[in-house]
Amino acid sequence: MTAFDTFHSDIGAEARREGNRRSAAISRLRHLPKGLVLAWLVLAAALLFAIAPSLFTGHNPLEGVGGHQLKQPSAAHLLGTDALGRDLYARIVYGAAQSLTGAFVAVGLGLVVGTGLGVIAGSVRPRFDDAIMRIVDVLLSIPPLLLSLSIIILLGFGTVNAAIAVGVTSVAGFARLARAEVVRVRRSDYVEAAFGSGGTFASVLWRHVLPNSLTSVLAFASLQFGSAVLQISTLGFLGYGAPPPTPEWGLLIAEGRNYISTAWWLTTAPGVVVVLVVLAANRVSQSFGKASA
Repeated sequence: MTAFDTFHSDIGAEARREGNRRSAAISRLRHLPKGLVLAWLVLAAALLFAIAPSLFTGHNPLEGVGGHQLKQPSAAHLLGTDALGRDLYARIVYGAAQSLTGAFVAVGLGLVVGTGLGVIAGSVRPRFDDAIMRIVDVLLSIPPLLLSLSIIILLGFGTVNAAIAVGVTSVAGFARLARAEVVRVRRSDYVEAAFGSGGTFASVLWRHVLPNSLTSVLAFASLQFGSAVLQISTLGFLGYGAPPPTPEWGLLIAEGRNYISTAWWLTTAPGVVVVLVVLAANRVSQSFGKASA
């Protein structure tokens, strides 16, 4: 066989391998549950709304049009208009940035602080472990809504402060889960072998304990994302989130409740969006949980 034939043979083999990889990827996509695919599409759409809202609507969410107050859904206004003539679809699209940003901040705060506390509690001596977990128990004993309202009163109103309040309420859950995972992994044979081979506490914790402990924590974070969206919308509904006229999903529901008998779309549309995003986040978190099991 000549060098030319060998070259073409290698190219053909590589092309076949690439084709097999593509076929396997397509096969995996086809076998994904339809509910999971739909959940990912809902989350992707909400994320695109938050990143580039102007791509999905040409209406200004803050400016109303005279004579267009409380218009029913139509071709001109897909989800109708509010009492000031503002396009409701545009306000929902632009409101995604407020609600999702707040949810990401809340989950990030709970993930970093809670996981840090859990890792420390599961790694240090029992005396310090007990002290940290008693603090966590105190946080768990306070109803989340009461705790978040107390924090908002101290920090002030606004989406960021509401996100911080929601994040603090999730610290305890992350801490308990992270501690349980760290304790479980520390008792594994490969961790004991790493210590026996001369590994330091910090190196074993970084190379072996943390990577094998965070899978369940990240799955829990995806579940908390949906809960954070719901809690931030609740605070916005109560008037503790973004101030008017800023579009925020919970605030939109609150603004439309006075017209629920005459303009049902003002509460129904943003309410449905919140429910869809929360359900989608919960469905995705279930898939992460199965993968980590």
